[in-house]
Amino acid sequence: MYDLVIIGGGVAAFAAAIYAGRLQLKTLVIGEELGGTILLTDEIANYPGFKKITGLDLFRKIKEHAQDYDIEILEKRAESIEKQTDAFELFTKDEKLKAKTVIIATGTHLRKLGVPGEDEFANRGVHYCALCDGVFYKNKIVAVVGGSDSAATEALLLTEYAQKVFIIYRKETIRAEPITAQRVDKNEKIEIINNTNVTEIKGEQFLNAVILDNPYKGSNELKLDALFIQVGQIPLSDLAASAGAEINEKKEIIINRASETNIPGLFACGDVIDSKFKQAITGVAQAVTAANSAYEYTTNLPQPNESF
Repeated sequence: MYDLVIIGGGVAAFAAAIYAGRLQLKTLVIGEELGGTILLTDEIANYPGFKKITGLDLFRKIKEHAQDYDIEILEKRAESIEKQTDAFELFTKDEKLKAKTVIIATGTHLRKLGVPGEDEFANRGVHYCALCDGVFYKNKIVAVVGGSDSAATEALLLTEYAQKVFIIYRKETIRAEPITAQRVDKNEKIEIINNTNVTEIKGEQFLNAVILDNPYKGSNELKLDALFIQVGQIPLSDLAASAGAEINEKKEIIINRASETNIPGLFACGDVIDSKFKQAITGVAQAVTAANSAYEYTTNLPQPNESF
């Protein structure tokens, strides 16, 4: 019987593990793939204490910190959760675990654009990570679809390789942070195509063009060597929902200020929860709150009579 099982493998999960370890909770972190989407981030410049750090390095530091404490790590997929009278049962493909409390820190996965040709040209011109695949497009013409700070950051990274980078956005103005927007404006390799959607991705063996719903320089076809898609993320909340946690219309887990869900003993944190502002630092803050709430819950929970 664990005091706490943390489901997830990113910075929020391991931040929760740090506090759980300090509070001497018997803790297990379970995640199919450790690291999460932060590994796709080339440069983080807004995490307190680090003027500049990669997503990989930040994850490593938080994970190593957590491992200073007596926690366990299991690299497996949690298939389901069931709430029992005095505990939770968690199931992987081949084993059952029990815990007094659970923290869901499952994060998100990248949203697809959902247009013809996207799946056909996946990894053959269609990509979702500039850090992973940008290096293959030296001196080429590429585009980023999206208007968030993440999309703008992807475009800036791609300028290190590509000859030309378009940002294609469906609204008038991209929603990047001011410092990121200023860097985009000053970069001569970047051109923004506003009020425009990509409606189709075309090519032969590899992507060679996209179709736009508004003409660019008199044509609805834009020749490209690659398209990087940054149109948001989808919360990985199915596990929590199957356990009875309340989910909003965006598939985010609803929590209160103590990181509690509607199910006693079940907590959530990070990109999977219903916060408008999603950053590594906010996810970490929610995570340590969740760990403290789990500690308070376990210390007030009567000890079960059953031996596990």
